[in-house]
Amino acid sequence: QVHLQESGGGLVQAGDSLRLSCTISGRTFRNFVMAWFRQAPGQEREFVGGIKWSGGGTVYADSMKGRVTVSRDGAKNTVDLQMTNVRFEDTAVYYCALDLNPLALMVGFKGNYWGQGTPVTVSS
Repeated sequence: QVHLQESGGGLVQAGDSLRLSCTISGRTFRNFVMAWFRQAPGQEREFVGGIKWSGGGTVYADSMKGRVTVSRDGAKNTVDLQMTNVRFEDTAVYYCALDLNPLALMVGFKGNYWGQGTPVTVSS
């Protein structure tokens, strides 16, 4: 049973940097895609960025390019999201997800497994 657990959320000051981590447990496959999504209050969930576990290729939402980096650590089985210069509008619940389709970042990420989310609140 695959389990995803996010960590690192909380209260952040505007202008600071943020690092979220997603720990993957229970996986037995090697070729998959991980992604970060977020959902702000009253808004739909949106894609932030993703990474292919095999190869490390990344894709980012246009609105997030230049401010976010998604990386993976095979030894720790973790995927991190780093965000710089956080803004009030980055306040949201952040979710990590796993898609078994290795082409998910090109054809559409649906997510076979999702974490429970970690809330991030940006204060001014």
